[in-house]
Amino acid sequence: MTTTVSDIDAAHLPKHAAELLEDGHRLALAAAHEDPGGLRVVYLFTAGDRDRRTELHVRLDRADPAVPSLAALSFPAGRFEREMRDLYGIVPADHPLPRRLVRHHHWPRGWYPMRADAGPPPPFGDPEGPYPFVQVDGPGVYEIPVGPVHAGLIEPGHFRFSVVGESILKLKARLWFVHKGLEKLFQGRVPGDGLALAERVSGDTTVGHTLAYCLAVEDAAGCVVSPGAQRMRAVLLELERLYTHVTDLGALCNDVGHSVLNAQFGRVREQLLRLNADLTGHRLLRGGVLLGGAVLRTLPDPAALKAIGADIAELAGLALGHTVVADRFTGTAPLPADAARDLGVLGPVARASGLSADARRDHPFTDLRPALTVATAGTGDVLARFQIRAREIATSIEIIRDLTYGMNPGLVSSWPPTARTGGMPSGIGIVEGWRGTIVHRVELAPDGTLSRVKIVDPSFFNWPALPVALTGAIVPDFPLVNKSFNLSYAGNDL
Repeated sequence: MTTTVSDIDAAHLPKHAAELLEDGHRLALAAAHEDPGGLRVVYLFTAGDRDRRTELHVRLDRADPAVPSLAALSFPAGRFEREMRDLYGIVPADHPLPRRLVRHHHWPRGWYPMRADAGPPPPFGDPEGPYPFVQVDGPGVYEIPVGPVHAGLIEPGHFRFSVVGESILKLKARLWFVHKGLEKLFQGRVPGDGLALAERVSGDTTVGHTLAYCLAVEDAAGCVVSPGAQRMRAVLLELERLYTHVTDLGALCNDVGHSVLNAQFGRVREQLLRLNADLTGHRLLRGGVLLGGAVLRTLPDPAALKAIGADIAELAGLALGHTVVADRFTGTAPLPADAARDLGVLGPVARASGLSADARRDHPFTDLRPALTVATAGTGDVLARFQIRAREIATSIEIIRDLTYGMNPGLVSSWPPTARTGGMPSGIGIVEGWRGTIVHRVELAPDGTLSRVKIVDPSFFNWPALPVALTGAIVPDFPLVNKSFNLSYAGNDL
């Protein structure tokens, strides 16, 4: 796997981007950088066939940093551009929706927190007035505001429904209430000190984000990881997919009033969390993925995994065999394939709408064949999203059993690598987390410290699809549909 890097003028950016998109690439990441000589934007395009990766680097004038907007070519590009404007002050020229994305309106104007000259934050206020929610007018139309503070133990997000009766005409999701400056916290650290941050990007995706971070650092540092360590990492990634998918299956049943099934899935989830603790010493698998390798204290018992798989399959069958569950799932909030493709949706949500992208196959760090099969569905509704998770659980169990055959537990690591000198080496890590494709891109300073870490959680791509799927649904289905997407607030708002 190699990455093609091209330095281009800003004026030529739309042409190069259009050619890559027409050639089957997707925009996986766009990251602003502050170099000693000025600002720079890196656009990473990826394609699944032959694991192609292409970077376009655009250098900008610090006094007038502007790039041509790619929003007309790629919906995700428009969101990356708004993020760069909020955090770096880089202006996307002719953007169709130039208002803020990350920084709420009480953030001061002209203060860009990722810039080296940002300094302490100036006083916060309300310089731009209330958020400009779209108003839907008409007979019988009214609004229902929900959040940002919720009754459950979830992070803050504000949802504003425009409805007639119970039918949703439009939903606006407003996020970025908990911006943590996480990418800034990586800067200046040695790579090993970044592991704890990577594990906490989104707490339920410990392995996915840590592995993407490690792959990116290893790529930048020229570190070759042994095949045995890569297989061990793949086991950890599938264990994370298991317990999270099982949690979602139970929660979806609970959202249609079937608490008994939720309790049964919760019983299986606890078995998996205890298995995680046995394997790594942590129920959420922290400490399993290391720079240059991985560690497993013991290996999962194949017979126990097979029994867990049969248990889950039986519970999923009971769920879909019950009319209370099946009737509420079927036809609820379908996301059409064309909409999913245009929005750049990833993971089980995309596969439920018929898109077969999966980084385990398209950007592999180890070979999972023949156990890996990429499940897809065509209806794109809650039922399809439930079924995809159930099928992926069975696949994950087969992958784990296949990988652990003949494996020995213990520590497998080759860090630190031979130090590089000069330049600004960069690296990319691509991982299929349980929510979808995770991408980390790092740059190392000449002294080996982290000069820039850019993180893209699949939730950044998938949040805009939730309102699209909910158009025409009814308000009581919102918790169910929201859970069927199960997007991360923390991973979206870094």
